[in-house]
Amino acid sequence: MSNPKGFHISTPLGHQLGISVFYPKLSNHKSIVISSATGVLQQYYYQFASYFSEIGYTVYTFDYSGIGKSDSSIKNLKQNKINLASWGENDQASIIDYAKTQYPSHEIILITHSIGGQIIAFNKNINLVNAIITVASQSGYWKHWKGFERFKMLIFWTVLIPILTPLFGYFPAKKMHLFENLPKRMANQWRRWGIHKDYMLCEFNFEDLEFKNFNKNMLALSFSKDEYASKAAVDWLANQFVNSKVDRRHIISEELSIPNIGHFGFFRERFKDSLWKMTHSWIEDCL
Repeated sequence: MSNPKGFHISTPLGHQLGISVFYPKLSNHKSIVISSATGVLQQYYYQFASYFSEIGYTVYTFDYSGIGKSDSSIKNLKQNKINLASWGENDQASIIDYAKTQYPSHEIILITHSIGGQIIAFNKNINLVNAIITVASQSGYWKHWKGFERFKMLIFWTVLIPILTPLFGYFPAKKMHLFENLPKRMANQWRRWGIHKDYMLCEFNFEDLEFKNFNKNMLALSFSKDEYASKAAVDWLANQFVNSKVDRRHIISEELSIPNIGHFGFFRERFKDSLWKMTHSWIEDCL
């Protein structure tokens, strides 16, 4: 795996975001920005990023404010006032702006995992992006799930977040071995969306969001046996991109004779010769 260059950049809100850049030996004049899932450290995406840098892409990973290398100490987390919408408007948008500033002639592909696709709604730099790939990016509305998964989502929104967040001054996800801890305003806004059928649209007007402003190619992926992103939940988010050329694919691992993918598998190296090659081919076909 190639070694990235790590550093921090400043954002309009004054935060320092931890960022890593994988530079190719021979550039294909395309850049990839990877926008993580909720509370998932950017290191999780390093193997995926390294693979694409080795075939010519300049690849950027980063941690949202309050996560990992972006001021995640408990002291800073308790003082963090950023909400979920700002992860898109401030954090994701800042990385895209940085990538475009570094290489103005590069085409930019935004690859999102889970919540990374949701916060595109607030990313006012989406016009700088030439293609989007969403990986298990979904609505978090609990009724998009069935059976026990629906029950777990309901408990998460109505019990865990509202009780534990004020108690700790942040959402202590690490104590429950879920993911990284979350800033309190981010967690509370996320909860408000998750209990409403219109998700973020319960708080924002569609006309004020950025979904409609992206009119280029988009690949929206979902996977069988994904307990965090049901097909219906991914469909909901993909449908918000009303002016995009959406290639919607629900991948059933058994049909491709590959291991179960679930919510996190796509970025694991065992899918290098299947899903990663498919991703590269899609990019080459549309750009």
